[in-house]
Amino acid sequence: METFTAPKELVANPYYQDQRQKSLLGLTDVAIDTPIIELINAFNKLPYCFTLQSCYGHFLYNDQNDSHNLEPLPITDTIARVEYRIAYLAFCIENSELGRSLMEALKEITVIDPENIQFCSAEWFWERQVNSYAMQVEPDRFKHEDSAILDYKEALYIEEIRNEFFDHLQELLQKQQD
Repeated sequence: METFTAPKELVANPYYQDQRQKSLLGLTDVAIDTPIIELINAFNKLPYCFTLQSCYGHFLYNDQNDSHNLEPLPITDTIARVEYRIAYLAFCIENSELGRSLMEALKEITVIDPENIQFCSAEWFWERQVNSYAMQVEPDRFKHEDSAILDYKEALYIEEIRNEFFDHLQELLQKQQD
């Protein structure tokens, strides 16, 4: 699945409220990775945004083949390569003053590490839901993919950036709610 295209402009969407309600009715905590349940639920309390999909980001290596693995990478010298399944949040944002403000705040999060955090549109989402955007944590050279093979040291760095990314999203939500 292609996960990255340049961000599109917000467009008029007279069905936003109905689409939001329908999407939120189908969302359960069981479908969300445990470390980000509260974050996703907090985004969905904002009336000018709702989430479409999310992933905390998973690391697979050696005998760790659980695609839903949430454990931090171990500190070791026995891992050479790691398959990283990207961390991302996909949103629908309302074309309103508050929605545009949120979109600008989300774009600012990329300054944490512009080489590894992208704000984008994804054609796959946009075809199903206009005004959809994604934030993803992935090395820029893999930004069009939903997974990447990384050497162990880079995987450790991406894990650190992923954690910082989610911390910044939590801080952004605090500001939005205030």
